[in-house]
Amino acid sequence: MAGLTLATQRLQHTLGSHALFPLALLAITIVCFIAVATLYAIKAMRHPTDIAWEWNHPVRISFFPTISVSLVLIGTAMAKAAPGGMAMTIWGIGALLHLVGTLAVVSAWIGHRPFEALHINPAWFIPAVGNIIVPIAGAEFGFIEISWFFFSVGLVFWVVLLTLVFNRLIFHNPLPDKLMPTLVILIAPPAVGLIAYEQLTGELDVFARILYNAAILFFLIIAAQATKLRRLPFALSWWAYSFPIAAFTIATFIFAEKSGSALHQKAGIALYALLCAVILLLIWKTLTAIRNGAVCVPEG
Repeated sequence: MAGLTLATQRLQHTLGSHALFPLALLAITIVCFIAVATLYAIKAMRHPTDIAWEWNHPVRISFFPTISVSLVLIGTAMAKAAPGGMAMTIWGIGALLHLVGTLAVVSAWIGHRPFEALHINPAWFIPAVGNIIVPIAGAEFGFIEISWFFFSVGLVFWVVLLTLVFNRLIFHNPLPDKLMPTLVILIAPPAVGLIAYEQLTGELDVFARILYNAAILFFLIIAAQATKLRRLPFALSWWAYSFPIAAFTIATFIFAEKSGSALHQKAGIALYALLCAVILLLIWKTLTAIRNGAVCVPEG
């Protein structure tokens, strides 16, 4: 939802449309975050052993930093909608928590836990590569060197983890059905990298073009897998489709603006329409699954 909000803000900036819709989406995003955070806090109080199990799980541990990523994204969206101290505070809390989360997860990776190649999946990008999101608002707030730090950390880990993920995808068993949607996460690092790099430099130079074209490549790879992905049974992991498409949409709008390309602007609009369709499908699928009691059930 935060990705959709930021993409809508960018569309509004490109087309000069009314800002009311992005504000409404931002409000919905904040309400969703508060609701999910409240439910998880209740779970933590009632079932602390389950939280400990999730932290020690080789796959689930990677999803804990989505909490800090969400705060960074909300702060970023607030900064673009109504710059002020509140946006900077939320962004700052999210950035600090994400740094702590990155160190904790990476320490777990290189510690004594029995991680195996089959545990690696694109969700591993979230803790470490998620740092690359921080500079999008950090540069606007004036934290240039801090933003370059987070950008550098995210970029280095992207290269490292991309190699490990492809090693796992090529030389080991296929991903389980529930984790197949996380393949779409491959689009996010170069797309967000382009957005952050443009915020830091204000330029569309050679490196920026490499990042954007890498995002195109991964988008095409995922598009080639669309038939297989469409046949998968619904799981909450389907929500992994949303943010990478949002990031690619924003990156395309930025590329269009900086290069003056009308073709890329039309592509951005088409991607935005795809993003909206995906979000609506995910909401419908999720509500249907909740009604059928197919979510929040013990795994066999």
